[in-house]
Amino acid sequence: MIKLKFYGLGGQGIVTAAKMLSEAVSLNEGKYAITVPAYGHERRGAPVNTSIIVDDEPVLLNSFVYDPDIVLVADSSIIDKGIDISEGIHENSVLVLNTEDENVLERYKKYNFKEVYYVDGTRVAVENIGMAIPNASMLGALAATGLAKIESIEDAIRITFGKKAGDKNAKAARDSYEQIKKM
Repeated sequence: MIKLKFYGLGGQGIVTAAKMLSEAVSLNEGKYAITVPAYGHERRGAPVNTSIIVDDEPVLLNSFVYDPDIVLVADSSIIDKGIDISEGIHENSVLVLNTEDENVLERYKKYNFKEVYYVDGTRVAVENIGMAIPNASMLGALAATGLAKIESIEDAIRITFGKKAGDKNAKAARDSYEQIKKM
């Protein structure tokens, strides 16, 4: 069982990203997944999070994730809004972060994740879809952790967004996947 927590701001497609990940692993990789979004604060720009559980067996647990194996942060300013992205992490937890800013990376070191993957997912999104909505590009970054194949992510993105928008968002995912760095 792999437990994930996605953090971002309203309008960045965090809940949609979680649903696409669940579809990617369920439809293309023979795994099971459940997505549990935290609703009630979904106005544009407000902190948002969602929980995802992925397993080889049917997921019978339907709750938020309190001890994440992987944390994805779609907007690095989330920690400036009083959100503790390290809540419940353990010695093997991994961070996937949307930034290329050295100062931001330095600030995130204090959380003591075992591994940190990072990419400027917002820039990649703007280059590919013309908008600063990093959900698809950050799923590509997540694929670099080995959780899901990039092809599975691309397929789920195309299913969600349709042909035209799907192709652009799938390219954003692929570009982030290819540009990922590890700290």
